[in-house]
Amino acid sequence: MLRWLLVLLLIPFLDAVILAIVVSQTELVGWVGMVAFVVLTGLIGMLLVRAEGRRTIRKIQRRLVAGEAPTDQLLDGALLIAAGAFLLTPGLVTDLLGFLLVVPPTRIPIRAGLKRFVILPYADGKTGGLASGVVWTGGFPGGGGRADDGTYDLSEDDYTVEFGDEEWGADDLDDRR
Repeated sequence: MLRWLLVLLLIPFLDAVILAIVVSQTELVGWVGMVAFVVLTGLIGMLLVRAEGRRTIRKIQRRLVAGEAPTDQLLDGALLIAAGAFLLTPGLVTDLLGFLLVVPPTRIPIRAGLKRFVILPYADGKTGGLASGVVWTGGFPGGGGRADDGTYDLSEDDYTVEFGDEEWGADDLDDRR
């Protein structure tokens, strides 16, 4: 969590440093030109986010009508929200990040990497591996209670079932069949 906070603090710092370097190195642009450039990139970016957002909503609707889960389109929507936030933040670094997230040729690999390295490991950790299709045919996930030879050591008490006032064990169940 601290790492993400440092990254979020580093981005505005880089924006300020790069803006100061660009303005000081080019006398032609100046502060007014740089402000106009940042505003222009923000406006163009927001128009792109709006168009891509509408396209993504149409894709979500088509997938839902077909009875399919729109997972990629929902991730695209989340990336477009992040792109809009980056593009509204003044600065060259945030504009670059926003444009990378809004343009489909760069958003698709970002989405694939996000699914592979962030979402799937998180979901696997929360579901014990079932999110990625890992299925146990026997035993318990995580190997709890497992002996070294792959068998489970259970005592007689593990088979005892309390039912009302009665207590049934494994031997009692075999006799009642």
